[in-house]
Amino acid sequence: QVQLVESGGGLMQAGGSLRLSCAASGRTLSTYAMGWFRQAPGKEREFVAVIKLSGSYSYYAESVKGRFTISRDNAKNMVYLQMNSLNAEDTAVYYCAAGRAVLSGVRPHDYDYWGQGTQVTVSS
Repeated sequence: QVQLVESGGGLMQAGGSLRLSCAASGRTLSTYAMGWFRQAPGKEREFVAVIKLSGSYSYYAESVKGRFTISRDNAKNMVYLQMNSLNAEDTAVYYCAAGRAVLSGVRPHDYDYWGQGTQVTVSS
């Protein structure tokens, strides 16, 4: 099993930056693809970014491309999401997820383990 805990969320003005962290325990992350998703009230859970294996491949939703960067440190069992140029549309609960058999990586169904989420609120 893998346990995931997100941190780093908070309140930020539009144009600001935050870095989210996801700490894993139970197993090494070296053979897991890792994804970030977000969910705003009344909306479906939305894909944000995915990084596979040791960082050889990453992919982003169009809405965050060029602003967000996903990275991982397998030695520390950590995954990060650097968020720059935040705007009000980024307000949501952000979740990290791990999967051993991720295909596209853009669907929640692809993942086996989920954190509890961290709130990000951006004021405009």
